[in-house]
Order: sequence, then C-alpha cells, then structure tokens
Amino acid sequence: MPSDVLPAPARPAVLTVNIGQARRAARTDTPGGLTGIDKRPTEGPVLVTAPGPMGVGGSGLAGDAVCDLRHHGGDDQAVYAYAREDLDRWTERLGRELPGGVFGENLTTSGVDVSEVRIGERWRVGRELVLEATSPRVPCSTFADWLGERGWVKSFTAEAAPGAYFRVITPGEVRAGDGIEVLRRPDHEVSVAFLFRARMTAPELRPRVLAAGEALHAAELARARTWAAQAG
Repeated sequence: MPSDVLPAPARPAVLTVNIGQARRAARTDTPGGLTGIDKRPTEGPVLVTAPGPMGVGGSGLAGDAVCDLRHHGGDDQAVYAYAREDLDRWTERLGRELPGGVFGENLTTSGVDVSEVRIGERWRVGRELVLEATSPRVPCSTFADWLGERGWVKSFTAEAAPGAYFRVITPGEVRAGDGIEVLRRPDHEVSVAFLFRARMTAPELRPRVLAAGEALHAAELARARTWAAQAG
C-alpha cells in the first residue's frame, strides 16, 4: 500500500457479547456478598430487552446477573459497552491481558469511540436491537477489588474513558460480529466522557450537562437540574 494511502477505518462492530453469573466477591457491600462483574464472552445470540425500572430490573441481557440493584441495572443501565481500543490501552499500561468482559461490560466493541458517544445517541446493533446512550460508568470499590489494581478508582477516573450505559429502545438479539450503525446523533456537546468529567473532575462543565435533556439517565437528569439551578 502506498505510504500516502491510509487503511479504511474499522467497521464499527461488537467483538464479544459478555454475560456474568453471580459469584461471591472478596469485598463488596452487595446483598449476599455477590457480584456479577465477572462477565465472559458467550456463544450464540443473546436476547436484549428493557429489564424494568432501577431497583427492580437487572441486566437487559438474558442470563446476565446484576446483584446490586441499588446502583446497577434497570432500564437506564440495561447494557454497558466498552471499547476494545480502550482495553488495549489499559493492557499496555497495566502489563496484563484484559479479555472482553473484564471491565464488566456486556458489549466489547471495535471501531467506535464508546466514551465519546453523545447522550441520547442511538445505535442499531445487528438486525433489530436499538440502544440509546444514557450515562457513563462510575468506578466503585467492587470494580477496583475485581481488577486488583492499586489506586484503580483514581486511575480509571483520571483516564476519563468510562464506557457507556444504554437503554433499550427496540429489543432484539445480539451476537459477536454484529455491526453497529449510528441511527441518531444529537447536536449537543454532552458525550458520555463529558458527563463523566462534569461529575468527577471538572465541575465547571456541570451547567452545560442539562443540554442533553430527557435522554439522560433519570438520576443524572435530576443531578443536572440541580447543577443548573445552582449555576443560575
């Protein structure tokens, strides 16, 4: 290939679909001491549906365990996606293999910057499934304990590549190799990473978060309204 010809960009796709079983955690405050963070690639299609409101519904993926319904799962956090490209950067920094699912993500993607997805952006994944981005992942003690990396919450926060939670707009099956098509991209500036920084490290961004409106995770929308009121 001539030196002035760049390779075609990778087709956005799902590399692995990951589900987890409830397992006992060494350190967690979840009911029964269980966690579903240990998610692993699965063969065959997985049905994805809206699981129900937070506190009642768990994962949107059939067969995937969510053990702490106080903070995880529900309609606004039905599916968690993380980019393989970001996992590869962490692989280099940490000096260890990081297989798909190791961050607790349901979808490990390729060819798309998941953390720069805008709140309210809609994806078609495969033939039928339509997802809408709602919020970033916020690191917790269970995540840190699972990875076993000292100072992990601080390191993950500083990187500001949190991956994205999605709600289910149209249910459907998902499998490894499914393409990802952007159906709608809002014209506001509030990406998942923008919202993460506003919440965690850059409070000066907070008055601008409300531009994402009703597409925000319900708890994030309430928080954004409080920020806007304080700024005004």
